[in-house]
Amino acid sequence: MEKYVIRGMIPSQTPPLKSSKRSSHSVPCNNNLIRFIRPAMPSLTDRRRVSPDLDLDSAEPLNSQPETDTAPTNKTRRLAGKNGLRHRPARQRSLTRDIGHVAAETYLVTSLTFTLLQYLGIGYRWIKQFLALGCYAMLLMPGFLQVAYYYYFTSNVKRSIVYGDQPRNRLDLYLPADIDKPKPVLIFVTGGAWIIGYKAWGSLLGLQLAERDIIVACIDYRNFPQGTISDMVNDASQGISFVINNIANYGGDPNRIYLMGQSAGAHISSCALLDQAIKEVGKGNKVSWSISQLKAYFGLSGGYNLLELVDHFHNRGLYRSIFLSIMEGEESLKIFSPEIKIQDPHIKESIPLLPPIYLYHGTADYSIPSVASERFAEALKKAGASVELILYDGKTHTDLFLQDPLRGGKDDLFDHVVSVIHSNDKDAVAKGTTAAPRRRFVPEILLQMARKISPF
Repeated sequence: MEKYVIRGMIPSQTPPLKSSKRSSHSVPCNNNLIRFIRPAMPSLTDRRRVSPDLDLDSAEPLNSQPETDTAPTNKTRRLAGKNGLRHRPARQRSLTRDIGHVAAETYLVTSLTFTLLQYLGIGYRWIKQFLALGCYAMLLMPGFLQVAYYYYFTSNVKRSIVYGDQPRNRLDLYLPADIDKPKPVLIFVTGGAWIIGYKAWGSLLGLQLAERDIIVACIDYRNFPQGTISDMVNDASQGISFVINNIANYGGDPNRIYLMGQSAGAHISSCALLDQAIKEVGKGNKVSWSISQLKAYFGLSGGYNLLELVDHFHNRGLYRSIFLSIMEGEESLKIFSPEIKIQDPHIKESIPLLPPIYLYHGTADYSIPSVASERFAEALKKAGASVELILYDGKTHTDLFLQDPLRGGKDDLFDHVVSVIHSNDKDAVAKGTTAAPRRRFVPEILLQMARKISPF
């Protein structure tokens, strides 16, 4: 007899889901609430080392004096030439800086790729996955190019703001067109199998949420082999701290900040969230941000128990030896498994500090099976945390984060996140009801083909 997850108590052991007739409705997060969603049919319609207190996009110091070689009146730089002094426009300096930044990043990625290949060796699975990834990207290229144009050529994106002193301690800010009052903020930690994560992967999410008057901060962090899991968690925590303590300078509301992670980013951000809660109940621990400053946490398609995933990842091409290197050895798997850690009776005083938690997962996700979110939700509920699990019937790992947003139109996941963030803002809710439907970026036929060959 088949069982289905429906609104109500979380069963002690929840099997993988297959079908449901449950529809989606936005409701407040309760301790033991689960929703199951069937999708509607688709409509036709930088390792450059720079001073850690510089904003690379605007080239204006965040915490330092202006450059001594920049005239404050005409924003030109004086350069010595054969015929005396000449002026280089600020726009030209910015272009030169961007080219240098891209070159440095390309060199970094190339060197890390060769280092990674030393770990991978020659394996059939990862070569197959790599080729599938290339084809997948080509099919979605029409959408990627449009998002890239927005990312590089709009003044509403502040790129590569430095938040720490380590390589890749950078973040991007996506700002609404009109900041007439402090706006809510979503901190986003992108996925990428702990190896290919990059802050720009959140640009589509940033673009679409900015259109709904939400500031999005996409945090970059060191990937393997540049760093291991503890480095990633530390980077994420430091990025969260920077946003919380500085977002008011960019028009953000420090009293309405939310945290979200996707895939590996959901794992990393949940580790950072739980570690912060543990620190806050400890005596004498120095913290730079507080859990109480986060209104809610969103986990999208995440894996929260590494012990149950290591063999699954090995069979999909992320070989056990590489995965254990990323996670700093087999003995560390429990340490970096939030589902296991949340059950430790020694940290029970930390649980009440956690914000409301929303977990999203597609039932056709083969990269990280949806049972990962189901079991984490069950563990959170037993520990006393406020949690809501929302499962999407037939959705894959990339459907929720890429194909559906690129398709445009109505999106249950997007609408739910926006409804939570704007739950206490009547003006924003009213504006959202009259907002134009999200535009389509990629033709439906290309989306369907990409879905079939996606390596995720």
